[in-house]
Amino acid sequence: MAERAETDLLRLLTGALAEGGRARPVLLLVEGAAGTGKSRLLSRLLSALPVPARTGIDGIRDGIDDDEIRDDRGRGGRDDRGRGGRDDRGPGHGGRGDAVPGDGGRGDELRSDGIPGGEARGAGAIGGAAGAERPGHGPLLLAVEDVHRATPADIAALGALLADPPGRFACVLTYRPEELPEPGLVLGPGTDFPAALAVVRHTLGPLGPAAVAERAAAALGLDACPPDLAAALHRASGGNAQTVADLLDALAHHPAGRQAPPGTGSAPPGTGDRQAPPHDGRPAPPGHDGRRPAPGPDDVEAAGPPPRLTALTLRRAAAVPERYRAIVHAAAVLDHPASARDLAAVAGLDGRAGRDALVAALRAAALQELPDGRYGFAVPLAAAAVRGAVPGPVREALHERAAALLARSQPVPWERLAGHRRACGDRRGWLRAVERAAQEHADRGDVESAVGLLESALATGPVPSHARSRLALMLARSAVMGLGSQPTRKVLEHILDDPRLARAVRGEIRLDLGLLLCNQLGRAQEGQAELERAVDDLAGHPVPLARAMSALAMPYWPGLPLTDNIAWMDRALAVATESGDPVVQTAAAANRVSVLLNTGDPGAWPLIERLPRDSDVVGCRQQAARGLCNAADAAVWLGRYAETRSLLEEGVALAARSGAAYAERTGRGTLLVLDWATGSWDGLADRARALVREAQGMPNIASDALTVLGLLALARGEWADIHGYLAGPGALGVDRSPVPLSAATSGALIRLALARDETGPAAAEAADAWRRLRGKGVWAWGAELAPWAVEATARAGSVPAAREMTAEFAAGLEGRDAPSADAALLWTRGVLAEHTGDPEAAVRHYEDASAAYAALPRPYHELLTAAAGARRALAAGREEAVTVLADCADRFDALGAAWDAARTRAELREHRPAEERRAPGRPGYGDVLSPREAEVAELAGAGMTNRDIAAALHLSPRTVEQHVARALRKTGARSRQQLAAVLPTGPAR
Repeated sequence: MAERAETDLLRLLTGALAEGGRARPVLLLVEGAAGTGKSRLLSRLLSALPVPARTGIDGIRDGIDDDEIRDDRGRGGRDDRGRGGRDDRGPGHGGRGDAVPGDGGRGDELRSDGIPGGEARGAGAIGGAAGAERPGHGPLLLAVEDVHRATPADIAALGALLADPPGRFACVLTYRPEELPEPGLVLGPGTDFPAALAVVRHTLGPLGPAAVAERAAAALGLDACPPDLAAALHRASGGNAQTVADLLDALAHHPAGRQAPPGTGSAPPGTGDRQAPPHDGRPAPPGHDGRRPAPGPDDVEAAGPPPRLTALTLRRAAAVPERYRAIVHAAAVLDHPASARDLAAVAGLDGRAGRDALVAALRAAALQELPDGRYGFAVPLAAAAVRGAVPGPVREALHERAAALLARSQPVPWERLAGHRRACGDRRGWLRAVERAAQEHADRGDVESAVGLLESALATGPVPSHARSRLALMLARSAVMGLGSQPTRKVLEHILDDPRLARAVRGEIRLDLGLLLCNQLGRAQEGQAELERAVDDLAGHPVPLARAMSALAMPYWPGLPLTDNIAWMDRALAVATESGDPVVQTAAAANRVSVLLNTGDPGAWPLIERLPRDSDVVGCRQQAARGLCNAADAAVWLGRYAETRSLLEEGVALAARSGAAYAERTGRGTLLVLDWATGSWDGLADRARALVREAQGMPNIASDALTVLGLLALARGEWADIHGYLAGPGALGVDRSPVPLSAATSGALIRLALARDETGPAAAEAADAWRRLRGKGVWAWGAELAPWAVEATARAGSVPAAREMTAEFAAGLEGRDAPSADAALLWTRGVLAEHTGDPEAAVRHYEDASAAYAALPRPYHELLTAAAGARRALAAGREEAVTVLADCADRFDALGAAWDAARTRAELREHRPAEERRAPGRPGYGDVLSPREAEVAELAGAGMTNRDIAAALHLSPRTVEQHVARALRKTGARSRQQLAAVLPTGPAR
């Protein structure tokens, strides 16, 4: 929309300047508040026009007779210096204008934007052809910035030119409407436009959220700006373009989480700003593209108001007469659009004094009129700048009056009231308001707001012990349904250290801390220990006791064997029934579904339908949402993909409606796994990286995404990244990950080691992974591990052990509904047959596995097993299998599995018919890549080292080095990374 409007403006100006055109002369008025981008727009317009611009008063002089200019000087004088002693000689004169939002430092900045220009000039002077020859009867393009600062003499000269404009004439004026000496009158009291002049106004307003997100991504070097960061930037800046730019500069050049100076924080005053944990200095995982973690909303808050905005805001506030300045201070303390009456009440001004003060503030542009008869700051951060300049005792009195005002409101805005009460020293009133506000947030399902408020209250000041218990319980319960954080964990652990805490209260806090550790923070063993201690503390309290037992029943985490999980589930169901509490009963029912479905028990499916999606109780809906999302996660590892998608759609939507933020995020992770399995790889890596960025500090939420990124990197030949994704700083690792993810990770690491001919490490990883899988006892989760574990074990010479593993896997799947594991069992049997000298059985098992994967569908695994069968068939002399192998190579290519495509094509060349083989000697490919060079170049462009390519294609590293050198020369690429961009794609290669 903005680009189209700019195109229309260019067309308007071009038409007015065109030779032989019939368009009238044009006056374009570009108005916008400070910081909205007027100078930048003018810079772009003038750069795109074919006529050089004449600027400031010198440009006006070129447009009218010298005698007329002399008359204007006599009437108005060119040496006027009004407005409090400032050099206000206007556009084109004197020193530089003030560097304020939107003006970008005037001449220097605009010249750097590409407008040809001479020396730096004052306000309104921009780059142009000021020294060019005066046009005779040619076109005249005049540009004057900051008309609100023009002197009477300059205004008179400009008015004279516009009263009788020449032909082929266009004039662009920029100004801040809030600073015009006569509101609405650009050229003062005598503003008048002749009929011969086409006058068009273009108003620049604030940026929308999408535009802020786009600028943030570009400035911070991100693929996409995290939604919470974009929302924080837009909220703090009000969409003001210059303030957004200044905040992004601060975020890009300062450590994340820097504390703002006292009194200047951008959060509502006195709420105890929630602080992000400091960055630990470790290198970012590859999910962040090697960059440091993106800043978050807390970092925007910590940055405070930028210096440029602070200077403008305080300068405008200082222009308000001192007797009226309290109205500006009141608006800053309220930090919310307010009526004239409310502003006056907080300022301590009565009747006419309040009205006069507001008018004075509006005339000085210290406050702005906002929608719905409200007044305040167009840029919310400006309020923080003013608050920081108000003396402490004065600020406390303002907060006290604001608290009294809000306490009389209906309904009471409890969170805002809490901030004001704390800021004026009313600690008891602050705690009461915090509790009421948190409860309101929780009742609406806005658990993240409840967590932030409670965490801040408990972490930032002394709270009486009785109040600490209540607030800590509220925090713990909210955190479990939200996204959780390390600060929340530290607050809860600190409260648990209090020996005065009642045993039952301690048990409830332990319960939710245990859930937080297991789920959001990915520390399952620590979480299970807290849950077991909670069970002891909660004896005689069936509601929380059932929750603790139900949590220990979840089989997803390592540590407890499945038999223990089932025992805890039975106890939880009995206690939940005894409690009579519908939320606890729903939680237990949801966990029962997870236990049964993860083990492949067909009896789980009817239970899913009984979860109370439409309950009138928010807690029941949240637990139902969690149950649906957990069921989807279980189904995706079983290979029930249609059911997974249906459960996800329902579960994620219910989680969003009921405020179950953690369930909603885990549902997004499950969707990534689903798309990986079903071959929906377009854009998958980008979506996975986005979730990793959003999940900073929450490794469990990031674990699905990191696993998918690692699996994609393996298939695409991006082997340098695999360990970073699967075992780097941001990953949980195979010993701490949920068991199905741990098995998939080990399977990928084993396959990578086998591809590099590292049989010993591959067999060691297989043994460890099999031990973990056996310890849990959920064999359906072996689908991603078993074929590679058996392959590594057999290659290491332990064929009997490989046979035992296969038999154990088969026994564990008896009677289970696990289609993906069933297909993997066929694949595993093919591997075993291949290593026990039965090629016919191997081919049969591989072909059966390929058909089973196709039915799911799992296209990548379908191709892996089809290619394995074709290789064995070719080794047995069945030349017709060449067709199957060629089809696999083409489909690998189409899927994006570059490594598998190159490897398969390399094998194809060994089986070409004799008449298709090249004659002895090297063929002359000239400047065209040979097939082998193309394969090597593709893998090199994907990031594989020469050693890895050599292992994958069964070549020597020296041969690979030569192929890479020839590919670089023939394609003109300057680096291995550029090869990926210049190579042709698809089967035709």
